[in-house]
Amino acid sequence: MNERLHSVLAQRGVSPESLAEVCEVDPKTVSRWLGGRVPHPRHRFRVAGHLRVEETFLWPAPPRRAARPGDGLGTELVGTYQNRASVPRDMWISLLREAREEIGVLVFSGTFFAQSNPHVAKMLVERAADGVRVRLCFGDPEGQAVVIRGREEGIGDTLAAKIRASLTYYRLLLAETGCEVRLHDTTLYTSLFRYDDNLLVNPHVWGQPASANPLLHLNRADGTGWFDNYAQSFEAVWAGARPWTPDQEGTAAHGQD
Repeated sequence: MNERLHSVLAQRGVSPESLAEVCEVDPKTVSRWLGGRVPHPRHRFRVAGHLRVEETFLWPAPPRRAARPGDGLGTELVGTYQNRASVPRDMWISLLREAREEIGVLVFSGTFFAQSNPHVAKMLVERAADGVRVRLCFGDPEGQAVVIRGREEGIGDTLAAKIRASLTYYRLLLAETGCEVRLHDTTLYTSLFRYDDNLLVNPHVWGQPASANPLLHLNRADGTGWFDNYAQSFEAVWAGARPWTPDQEGTAAHGQD
C-alpha cells in the first residue's frame, strides 16, 4: 500500500475519483496506485503536480547505493507553497486534528493561526486532553528581537501589539495539563509549525511579513535531515524562552477583531 499517496490525498481533500478524472484514467487504476502499483511516468508527473508534492516523495526511486546517515533529504519535502497565505485552511485544521503526540508552534505573532480558525484554542485543549503535548512560542513583545523585526518590516510597534492581541486567544491553555505558552527574544529566521512528523517551515525574507514568504511542508524521514535540524532549532529557542504570565504583563483580556 502506498501510505504516502493515501496521506497526501487525505490532507489535500482529494478523492481517488477526482484524481482519476484529473489523470484521465479509470478509478480502478488509482485504486491500484493506492495499493502500491507504480504509475506510468506521465501519470506520476500529473499526480505530483495536482497534489503539489515532489514525485519522489510519493514514489521514491530505488536506492542505487548503500544508505548513509543523513540520507532521506530528498524524500522529506512533501510540498511547497509560494507563500504561507496560499496554504489551504483545511490543511492547517486537519494536521492539528490528526496530531497524536506533539504540536509545536514557533512564531513572532502568529495572528493568522487563531483568526483563520476561531476555535483553535479549544481544539488545542482537546488535543492535550488526548495526550498530545502542546507548545506555543511567541515573540516577546517587550524584547529587542520584536523591535528589530518590526523596524525591518516597516511597521514599528505594530508587531508587538499584534503579539499581545494574538496571545489573548490562548489564555485558557495555561490551565491545561500538557499545554505551555512561552515568549522568546530570538532572531527568528523561520516560523515553525509541527504536528508529529509533519513540519511546516515558513522561512523569513528580510522586510516581508511571514504570510508573504514561502512555506515548505516536510515529513520526517529516517536519519538526520531537514526535519530534525528544524526541530532542534525549535528546541533551542524553546529552552531559552520564558513562560507567558498574562496577568503580570497586562495583556488585554480580549482578542482583536
